[in-house]
Amino acid sequence: MNSYLVISLGFFAQLLFFARTIIQWFKSEKAGEVISPVIFWQISLLASVIMLTYGILRNDFSIVLGQILVYSVYIRNLQLKNAWKKIHFLFRILVIIIPVIYVLWLIFGEKYNFSSILKNEDVPLYLLIWGTAGQVIFTSRFLYQWIYSEFKNDSVLPLGFWILSTIGSLMIFTYSIPRMDPVLFVAHSLGFFIYTRNILLYYGKRGLFSRLAKIPLLDKLVTKISDRIR
Repeated sequence: MNSYLVISLGFFAQLLFFARTIIQWFKSEKAGEVISPVIFWQISLLASVIMLTYGILRNDFSIVLGQILVYSVYIRNLQLKNAWKKIHFLFRILVIIIPVIYVLWLIFGEKYNFSSILKNEDVPLYLLIWGTAGQVIFTSRFLYQWIYSEFKNDSVLPLGFWILSTIGSLMIFTYSIPRMDPVLFVAHSLGFFIYTRNILLYYGKRGLFSRLAKIPLLDKLVTKISDRIR
């Protein structure tokens, strides 16, 4: 497949991932605490499907593994938010079927399959281990978040989620440089600010938007936008 098309696919997926993070950050800054909006998980599902496709086409084991591990966690958070059944029935069926289709693709595919991903000559063993470790740590944030949310019986984004995000993101960022992957490079350089901001919010740092109270027009605009985010 055309390399520019593949890279564009990856950038689109990361654009969605970044959009969900910006929305979550915006909502949290307004509230002065970390918020887990429904749209965060809805966008996550869509972006995960696209990113999984990108990982397969790039023959990148670490990306494929990361997306497979978190896919069901996104669905579970929508259930905890009582938002899963509100999604159109056909879309829910499609979301459940897609992982099965991709597994079959990797089993029976000729050019893109489990063998091509694990034996990619462009990725030395040490780099494969480092990138996979970064993805596992980055992905484990959602497994941790899922367990924490089950305990709370609500979808929340705890402090540990953002700490794991920061560590895993830094590892994937360094992995992207020798891998020459512009998608991972841009995504994880931009996401670092959001992760650290959420950590600061957990430690009582004032929300950035709290200072807008002195500017009624801007404060009203931010409040209106925030109220539309669910």
